[in-house]
Amino acid sequence: MIKYGIVVFPGSNCDHDAFVATSVNSGANAKYLWHKDTHIPSDIDCIVLPGGFSYGDYLRCGAIARFSPIMKEVIKFADKGGYIIGICNGFQILCEAGLLPGTLLRNDSLTFKCKDINLKTLNNSTTFTSLLKKDEVITIPIAHGEGNYFADNNTIEELENENRIIFKYCDDNGNITRESNPNGSLNNIAGIINKNGNVLGMMPHPERYCDLILGNNDGLKVFQSINSSLNKNN
Repeated sequence: MIKYGIVVFPGSNCDHDAFVATSVNSGANAKYLWHKDTHIPSDIDCIVLPGGFSYGDYLRCGAIARFSPIMKEVIKFADKGGYIIGICNGFQILCEAGLLPGTLLRNDSLTFKCKDINLKTLNNSTTFTSLLKKDEVITIPIAHGEGNYFADNNTIEELENENRIIFKYCDDNGNITRESNPNGSLNNIAGIINKNGNVLGMMPHPERYCDLILGNNDGLKVFQSINSSLNKNN
């Protein structure tokens, strides 16, 4: 059975959501990994860097968490082909750690945004999206003040050309519009993967919509995709 490692930083507030989404809703196993740990258990198949405000978001979001002892091991895990999903603050940490390109800036509105948004699935051939349909629209919550994805023109062009933009903000009908972009992110980017396809960063929170008791379980498809893909590999 697939096993997730949920990294807990001081200030994480979505670690329990991620634990329940993976171990209860998706039917996998999960355990917490403390930020001061210097070893990742050999039975971990996928690491989750959860949302929250690691180290109070001092300096820049994710800038201090990037230097937590466990991040050396997370980078090694990724370099060896291990799977990682960084959600919201986790996405910011992945960018700070150099595991993903670009950075997350203040929302263009300069206000914190907490609401449901629509995502268009641009690439369903990844470990994280294998059970989603191409161009499928899912509804996922956001909760961030710094979700405005930015990178230089060459990086954006590379992400587009290599099909590494996994999700874009869209309207109900899948149209990618300025009005559907909640934070000013370049090209409506909501989630990207690295060149090797084993590290995903996304600003929206799939773990918060994994149970119909919440009125929506679209986010469950992300974790079910991971489980299905990794089970096939094992």
